[in-house]
This record gives sequence, C-alpha cells and structure tokens, in this order.
Amino acid sequence: MTPQFRPARRVIASLALLLSLAVACCARGPEVTLSAPNGTPLATVSVEIADTPSARELGLMYRQHLDENAGMIFLFPDAQRLTFWMKNTVIPLDMIFADTNGRIVGIVENAEPFSERTVGPDADAQYVLEVNGGFARRHHVAVGDLMKFSGFSTATAR
Repeated sequence: MTPQFRPARRVIASLALLLSLAVACCARGPEVTLSAPNGTPLATVSVEIADTPSARELGLMYRQHLDENAGMIFLFPDAQRLTFWMKNTVIPLDMIFADTNGRIVGIVENAEPFSERTVGPDADAQYVLEVNGGFARRHHVAVGDLMKFSGFSTATAR
C-alpha cells in the first residue's frame, strides 16, 4: 500500500468507530425517566408502548416476568380519569399515572394479580407507566414527580 492511502484508511476507521458509537447510543429504545421536581433522577425504565386500544387492552396480561427496569407505557389521546384492572395479569404491578405535562398524579402500588377491581387516582391522567410491584417505593417515586419520555412520540396515541 502506498503512503497516500494511509490517512484515508484512518479516516474510514475513525468514521466507522463514530458510527458504531452512535448506533450503540441510540439503540437503547424507548425509555421513561422518572425524576423529582428539582430534576434529581430517580429511575429510567425501558418501555414497551401501548398506544392503540388493542395494545392498551392487552397490556402486560399473561406475562410471567418483567425485568426490574422494564415496563409498559400506556399513551392515551387525552387526559381523563383512568382506571385499570389486573385481570389475567400474573405479576404484581405498580401503576404510575401522569398528567399531560408528565407530572405524576397518582400511584397504585402492588396491584393484586388477577383482580378485576378497577384502580386509579382521583385525577385526570394521560400516561400510565406499569412496572414491577414495589418499584415506586424502591426508587422513591411519589406524586408530584415527573415522567420524561425519550425514543418515542407521545403524540401517536389513538
């Protein structure tokens, strides 16, 4: 190889490295970050998105396991009084309800598996994050904290 091609080879190698880092950075997928009102991060959850009536109806039913920092975000077109039940849901869940601005307005902790009793806060919500039971307590998540969404658009709810 002649010397004039060595710099081009280094440039190509550098570009390949940058591209692989960019892919690794952006390959994390959709996430919800929970933080205190002062901005202190509490937890980040990798989420599946339930943004259609059928996806919201199925939710996390029939799942045998949910990783610690994983969950499902339910997106609704508008804020409203939302209630959920645990029919056909095997694992206990925390349900974290947030308003249009992502402010947490209610938390249902350790919802009972298989229960057909409807639960939810006495406030309008547009987003509901379902995570493993006890998650909110372990991460000190409380009413008034914030949800921030990344890797997906909240405007896609139908």
